[in-house]
Amino acid sequence: MRFVLEMRQAGVTDARALSALERTPRTHYAPEHLEGLALDDVGLPLAHAQTMTKPSIIGRMIAALAPQQTDVVLEVGSGSGFQAAAISSAASKVITLDRWNDLVVAARGRFGTARLMRTYAFTADGFDGWPDEAPYDRIVVNAALDDFPPPLLEQLKPGGVIVAPLGDAQSQRLIRYRNGEREDLGPIRMQPLERGLGEAPPVA
Repeated sequence: MRFVLEMRQAGVTDARALSALERTPRTHYAPEHLEGLALDDVGLPLAHAQTMTKPSIIGRMIAALAPQQTDVVLEVGSGSGFQAAAISSAASKVITLDRWNDLVVAARGRFGTARLMRTYAFTADGFDGWPDEAPYDRIVVNAALDDFPPPLLEQLKPGGVIVAPLGDAQSQRLIRYRNGEREDLGPIRMQPLERGLGEAPPVA
């Protein structure tokens, strides 16, 4: 209850987004040594200088995405897998991508433990999307872009929705795109989307 109240106080008022957050235990997805902070509205550090996005921002993203029970959703930027898991409670199928293979493997393990049988993680350059399961009803990007990548727009169903932070390191806006029109959903701050596949540092 405290978690949901804190989300409301942070501006997350969409009932479906709140329900998705409430039904997805963030402690299950947080780094083990930081589980004590999992129910606080803070970002948590992951490997490779990545961040587990703070839950109020994830609530905003899910509210903007507005996934439906029959939707197939593409997520770019798996991180710990928490947002994909939350979206899966409101959608039919979720494909999530990350450029770091070890984050993908860890997310897959968490999805398996949670028995999320229609949530799949793959190692890929998110800029290129995942054509194998296209087209998608919804696409969400958890990193800042200059503009929506053409491959993602091509993989979006007619009438589908894509949500992403657009802008530079100093100024970003959360933009929702549908039917050729863009809607500004306010300021946001995320790391820039990096191209290519990440490589873990060699073992010394």
